[in-house]
Amino acid sequence: MSGVILVTGGSRGIGAATCRLAAEAGYDVAVNYATNESAATAVADRCRAAGVRAMTHRCDVAVESDVIAMFDAVEANLGPVTVLVNNAGVLHQQMRFDEMTVDRWRAAIDVNVVGAFLCAREAVRRMSTRHGGAGGAVVNVSSAAAYIGSPDEYVDYAATKAAVDTMTIGLGKEVATEGIRVNAVRPGVVHTEIHASGGEPDRVARVAQGVPMRRGGQPDEVARTILWLASDAASYITATVVNCSGGR
Repeated sequence: MSGVILVTGGSRGIGAATCRLAAEAGYDVAVNYATNESAATAVADRCRAAGVRAMTHRCDVAVESDVIAMFDAVEANLGPVTVLVNNAGVLHQQMRFDEMTVDRWRAAIDVNVVGAFLCAREAVRRMSTRHGGAGGAVVNVSSAAAYIGSPDEYVDYAATKAAVDTMTIGLGKEVATEGIRVNAVRPGVVHTEIHASGGEPDRVARVAQGVPMRRGGQPDEVARTILWLASDAASYITATVVNCSGGR
């Protein structure tokens, strides 16, 4: 594989695993992060150790000007983005839906929905043959929460991921003749730091027995699915959502 891959939320968890495996596959890597510069730098350093070029870029994906500037910076330093991995997302404290605030909903929608939409839009504007681009791939990171609903925990997060699923299908069909494939991966319960954001760092251990495979997933397992969808091996797949959830 070769080209330039931009991974939003690339400093930790699934995003960091995707950056590392992409570098090992030969991609030049742009690591987006929101706050943790040192973690993003460590990921980029590991990518360079694999023999590719890598950079970090701080960006709030919910801010239009930030997203445009990020794509411009990646193109200036590494070349045109050929793969976008829409991985950035936020998860708030577990609670019932009737206890949630409007501010919480807006924060989740801003990052998980508006952020994913903005990054996908900018990718299409640059990749589409309709706009003079050479094509490419967009892989959105959704969640099994989109079809489970996450009752008593984070119905709002689940709803934002359902929006990502719908965008994946619609956009994938819209740009199918313009050299762009748009797909999504739905991880299940995966061993990442995001569960601490929900207030239960050990959530995977609690939930794992409800997974048919009786275990939580690893970030690398999701990352390999992402990179397969981005690759030519998935050349006839678009507007598709793939579960990576241990059968859950």
